Amino acid sequence: MLRLHLGSADLCRVRFGDRLHPVGTALLAGQWLRDPTVAMMAPALAERAAAVETTGTAQAATAILRHLLPARGRLPDFVTPFDGVESVTAGLAAIQATPARRVRDEVVAAYGDVAATPLRRRFAAADPEVLDLFGGAVRTWFDAVLAPHWSELVSAYRQQVTCASQRLAQHGLAGLFAGLHPAISWREPVLEIQTWWDGDLPGTGHGLLLLPSPLAGPRPRVLVEPGHPILLVYPSSMPARPATADGDALGRLIGVTRALVLRRLAAEGGLTTTVLSRAVGISLSSASEHASALRATGLVVSEREGGAVRHHLTTLGANLLRGLSDDPPATCPPPCRSAGGPPGLP
Repeated sequence: MLRLHLGSADLCRVRFGDRLHPVGTALLAGQWLRDPTVAMMAPALAERAAAVETTGTAQAATAILRHLLPARGRLPDFVTPFDGVESVTAGLAAIQATPARRVRDEVVAAYGDVAATPLRRRFAAADPEVLDLFGGAVRTWFDAVLAPHWSELVSAYRQQVTCASQRLAQHGLAGLFAGLHPAISWREPVLEIQTWWDGDLPGTGHGLLLLPSPLAGPRPRVLVEPGHPILLVYPSSMPARPATADGDALGRLIGVTRALVLRRLAAEGGLTTTVLSRAVGISLSSASEHASALRATGLVVSEREGGAVRHHLTTLGANLLRGLSDDPPATCPPPCRSAGGPPGLP
């Protein structure tokens, strides 16, 4: 068990991450979607990950990641960096910038129970060619597995943060910590975490950054670096996917696909045409056509961002959704402790 001794400077800076880290999430997912416990929490992702294992470049990317990263347990900290949260490219750049000595120390520690191979030795030595190979595999795997579901993961994250924030407002820090995950216990001033390593650590004085994720694995993850808040990634549930528009009032009025487009824009607060096409499961040209039609009726407004176009729901669109949607309102689940012991823990 890891015991974090948090001082007042840390407790005054308990907060949630602004967003999911694309690269960090991909690497945790690549490891833990193989675990039946995690796969049950995100079945659609698990099915997609299994499907790409037999498909071209995605199959090769999966093989590389499985060879270079341990199948269970603690990952090298540098592959889940603090920096690079804004995109896959930025996250991979943060990994590439890791000092060679740190790469070697963390990879060697992670490889304690795996056989040495030429590729693993080169990875541990921070060989630039192997790091490039690793980065390419991460990007390919993210595009093949996570990208089509990224908006769902973002929605799940936002719902978890909203519910946890409500507990904080109603019950204070003790209530917040009590509801995060059964493997996390608050015994003031110590936060006890059943993670992949044991010991006692002081706070950094920069706070505690909380990141709920359905792909964290069966145990919470902790990243401690001087000059940064302590990062605590803890397992969370994936909310049920919303019902499709097929058969509901909004779908009958404007069409099934356009209703789905409106619902995605309402959930995410604005999407580029490319991301919208992936989120709804339609082609890029079809997404553009539907967005144009919705814009012409005043339900959507679009703005150019560099080479991309981002679409947002208008007030009229939001009112239409609210008036015609049959979807039940999102509700916060009860605190995690009511569900019993954490899955996968002895």
